Formats: sequence, C-alpha cells, structure tokens
Amino acid sequence: MAEINVTPLVDVMLVLLIIFMVTAPMITSSVQVNLPQANAKPANADSKPITVTVDDKGKVYLNNSEIPLNNLVSTLQEASKNNADQRIFIRGDKQVDYGTMLQVMADIVQGGFTKVSLLAQQPGQ
Repeated sequence: MAEINVTPLVDVMLVLLIIFMVTAPMITSSVQVNLPQANAKPANADSKPITVTVDDKGKVYLNNSEIPLNNLVSTLQEASKNNADQRIFIRGDKQVDYGTMLQVMADIVQGGFTKVSLLAQQPGQ
C-alpha cells in the first residue's frame, strides 16, 4: 500500500481535544477555594461566564482580581457590557459565612443580572 492511514492520527487528535476540553475550565481561576459538594447536574455552557469568587476570609474576587463588595455590581456591569443575561458563576469556600454569600448573591441579583449560579464540586473530585 502506498497510502498513509490517517485514522490513528485522527484518534489521537480527538483524545487530545477531549483532554484539553476537560482540563481548560479547571485552570481558569487561580483563587483557591474549597468548594462544597453537590449532586446537581452541570448547567449548559452557551457563553463564557463571569466568575465571582468569595474566599475563606470573605474577600470578593471578580475573575481573579480582588474588588470591594460595594463596587461589585458596577464592576460586573462594566465586565458584561450591561448585558443582564450574562451568566455569572459564584464560587464560595465552604468556610464562608452564609450571610456573606447571601449578600454577594443579593447584590448581583439587585444589580439586574438574571442568570446567577452557585458552583459546587462534583462528588468524587
């Protein structure tokens, strides 16, 4: 045979693609938090979300940069270009006070954002 068989090459490339698709979301945020576990199914991923993180000391981060809680809504509006349908993921350490997480969520919802989700760690991860 004088032909090159490309099937193994395609198989290897598809495996690499899947590996990168699985690992890319894990390295998007560098703020370390200890997420609680939940059995809920993951939400649809139709656009790139904005991530708000609350660490174990109660500090609020917007995409890895620390911001004061009273500037959260205005900063989110700038980041989303006043798009109220922008998906916002809230990550919170499991040691964070419930009131702090509730205040962050309430501020975001009162700012007019409608697609706000809490992130949790899947069991077994």
